[in-house]
Amino acid sequence: MCLNRGRVSCKILLSLAIAVVCLASTVSYAQNQPDRNAVLNHLNAIISWYREATANVQPGELPSDAIFQQNVRSLSAQAVQLAFQSARAQAALLGGSNSASDAKSSPQDYSEMQARVSQRLDDDQAALDRVNRQIPTQSGAKRKNSLAERDALAGQISLDKAMLDAIQKMSSFVELNAVNKQGLEGSIDELANSVPEVVAPHGGAPSVKPNETAAPTTARSGGLIGELVTLYDQVESMRTINRLLATETRVSNSANALRDPLRASIRSIVAQAQQTVPQAPAGNVPVQSQDFSKLTKQFNHLSAALIPLSQELLVLDESRSNLEQWRSSIATESKHDLIRLLFRVFGIAIALAVVWGLSEVWRRLTFRYVHDARRRRQFLVLRRFVMGFFFGMVVVMGFVSEFSSLATYAGFVTAGVAVGLQTLLLSVAAYFFVVGRYGIRIGDRISVAGVTGDVVDVGLVRLYIMELAGTGVDLYPTGRIAVFANSVLFQPTTPLYKQVPGTEYAWHEVAIGLAPGGNHKVVQDRALAAVNGVFGEYREVLERQQGTIGDRMEIVLKAPAPEARFQLNDDGPTLLVRYPVLLRRASEIDDRVAQALIDVVATDETAKAAIAGTPRIRAAVKG
Repeated sequence: MCLNRGRVSCKILLSLAIAVVCLASTVSYAQNQPDRNAVLNHLNAIISWYREATANVQPGELPSDAIFQQNVRSLSAQAVQLAFQSARAQAALLGGSNSASDAKSSPQDYSEMQARVSQRLDDDQAALDRVNRQIPTQSGAKRKNSLAERDALAGQISLDKAMLDAIQKMSSFVELNAVNKQGLEGSIDELANSVPEVVAPHGGAPSVKPNETAAPTTARSGGLIGELVTLYDQVESMRTINRLLATETRVSNSANALRDPLRASIRSIVAQAQQTVPQAPAGNVPVQSQDFSKLTKQFNHLSAALIPLSQELLVLDESRSNLEQWRSSIATESKHDLIRLLFRVFGIAIALAVVWGLSEVWRRLTFRYVHDARRRRQFLVLRRFVMGFFFGMVVVMGFVSEFSSLATYAGFVTAGVAVGLQTLLLSVAAYFFVVGRYGIRIGDRISVAGVTGDVVDVGLVRLYIMELAGTGVDLYPTGRIAVFANSVLFQPTTPLYKQVPGTEYAWHEVAIGLAPGGNHKVVQDRALAAVNGVFGEYREVLERQQGTIGDRMEIVLKAPAPEARFQLNDDGPTLLVRYPVLLRRASEIDDRVAQALIDVVATDETAKAAIAGTPRIRAAVKG
């Protein structure tokens, strides 16, 4: 009898111990429940990190950059999937912890109560209607009883309506509370909708494939601008990676904050299970299996939330290592690019220094060997154009990154400039012909487009001529300056006449009409002797000019001299005496020649008898 009582006491004590342990585990389990806001904040943080990792960091020019980017995208997608897996498990934990309270106030219970009260209210209303129909036909005690029954039914109906209203309010509150209890899972699904390429709502397969790795966007260029753009992109990539590392640290911290309570709960359950196992007492008291089943269920729920979190932290650590390696690779490449950029800048500086040195040499040589101020100025202007072109070429070749685009653009620009500035370009090209070996010099007498004059200036684009006018051999300045574009040299319909370089003479002639039957030979001899008398004063000047021309052209030229010839015209025979005159003394020489011919006619009767009319002096070459 006592043994039985002892066994019963042992069973009671063992049951109480198990109950206490289970109660302690329930309290610890409830205290270490995940926080709904912490779960949602962690999901928001890891989604933001995933979007920044897949969108902001672009691959560079190295093949390894594409590999690093692919690793970042795959690891971030895997971390997001594990985070949602853990979040759904934690949402299930929160739903399981509220099951006891939900059992006491479930919406189904209130629906059943509402149905029972509504049915009773309908029955009472039907009874009240029946009594109301019977009262007019009754009298005496029956009527009195029916009135009392009617009052009782009316009071019961009022009470049922009040109860029904209260039940409806409680039912609405319980339904709203139930909806709020399902809010975590709904929020998780809404967040899953924002990243459908990684995770789908309700744990399904992703509906959209993740973005594939983009090809390297930064192209290697030989231009300084391209090098600067590449270096800037690398610096921006490193800044983005630093931001990703900082965001990844915050995500890891939030994941650790979620994992620590779950790990504490796991440890508590393991310790409680070890304490629950009996030491095989003498009475062989059986252990209650339902307590271990409850602990096993709690352990499974906790491990379902804890394992994805631990895996997520491992993935985040791997992603951090990948980002650090990527940043190190970009930093190494940026150092090489910076050195290459400095060498390019140094090369451009050397090229500019060389061009500047050539320009300075040109300037010094011009001042040393070109003594004519006008010619020196022309050489200096040409130096500016040539050196400016070389400076521009050095700058363009050093800074421009895409020569194919530059060539296309330059081709269109050159074509447009050539069409729009055709005359200007021809004038510039003609300038180099004008200032050439047999070109035009200041002081030269030229004839162009029907205008005869002396050159006063030769510019890069225009030619300035002091206009001369007159009749016959009497030319005088008109006071006007004729301006022609240098491109007039390339116009076939506008010939240009100028003196042979190094000469300053023109041909004039005396036309003497001859009388029939006169001694024409005497007239020829006397007129030629008179012209030679005047010509002898400047013969040496013309011979010297002619010798200079011969030496320059490396040919033998006959010195100009007066000559006489007969010519038959409509008005009779004519004697032409042609002679060279110095341009600067043309009028003076013509006056001397005319005076000499007058003296011949006045002193020689034979010559006078052979001359018909008055001799005329005119230019032998028109224009």
